[in-house]
Amino acid sequence: MPFLHRQATSIENGQVRVTVLHEGGHVAEILHKETGVNPLWIPPWESIEPSAYDAAAHPEYGSSIESKLLAGIVGHNLCLDLFGPPSPQEAQAGIGVHGESSVVRYEVTGDERQISLSARLPLSALTVRRVVTLAEEGTTVHFSETVENLLSVDRAIAWTQHVTLGPPFLQGGSTRFWIPASRSRVYGPPGFGDSALVAGAEFNWPFAPLTTGGEADLRTFSSSPRSAGYTAHLMDPQRTDAYFAAYSPAGKILFGYRWKREDFPWLGMWEENRSRSAPPWNGETVACGMEFGVSPFPETRRQTVERGRLFGTPCYRWLAARERVTVEYSAFIHRIEEEDVKGAAMEHMPED
Repeated sequence: MPFLHRQATSIENGQVRVTVLHEGGHVAEILHKETGVNPLWIPPWESIEPSAYDAAAHPEYGSSIESKLLAGIVGHNLCLDLFGPPSPQEAQAGIGVHGESSVVRYEVTGDERQISLSARLPLSALTVRRVVTLAEEGTTVHFSETVENLLSVDRAIAWTQHVTLGPPFLQGGSTRFWIPASRSRVYGPPGFGDSALVAGAEFNWPFAPLTTGGEADLRTFSSSPRSAGYTAHLMDPQRTDAYFAAYSPAGKILFGYRWKREDFPWLGMWEENRSRSAPPWNGETVACGMEFGVSPFPETRRQTVERGRLFGTPCYRWLAARERVTVEYSAFIHRIEEEDVKGAAMEHMPED
């Protein structure tokens, strides 16, 4: 695995292994041991520690504002307190895409069943602590995440779990998705890269309008040789729990996350299917982000605040002066025969 030379800590039982990286705190794998399938995205480029990144020494990661993040990104990373790019002034001050939380070094402790990661974000004046727990038996991974505002003023923040799926779990025209969305919108205008979806269009899950006419069914990952896109989905306000689930027929694996809707009312679906030609993407990257959080779109802080609400729902959350907030969520992974997948999905994503 490209990340194995990085400093990491793993916990495991007889069914699942979970690996977390010390720098950036990324969840690199939730491995189903029987099948050897890790649904989380491992980029096709070499992964390095964010602290080792140097723009002049590492041109292979490109020359964009997100190059430091891309040099070390894998699997599931935390976007805090940005979801999207920094403003020019924030970038000049040292803030990168999706904030500091995906590039700082975490202090890591734990035992054979639990990993605890904690870090101070010096530029953002936040502390973050994530506890990852795996029971002695079972295939559910529990997360508890606490963010504290070190400032004496209230502030508007973004807070998104950037969960990204990749091959071999992710297969074009094959991997299927379920989410309980009530309303949806395509990114833009302007459009998102080479997306074939109508920028800014509102729609009902799962049928998004195409610029060429007709609709794309977002329940199945694109079978096109080259595609891209981003859509935002408001989780059903009639539910207490929100979730996403993905099924890969090739490995017969059902994988997903569930969380409290009041914590994270939005899910963004990001599709990258060999559309980006610049380094480090190089026209060969296949990934699908299932990014649940408090914001619908990856935008600057100012854009998020000025947008305010979408579909009557806030696009950020307030963190009061000196406030400490804890959220809990979980991931699940199972081997399921294709004919049983719908029933299994409903079992692990209970109706309210």
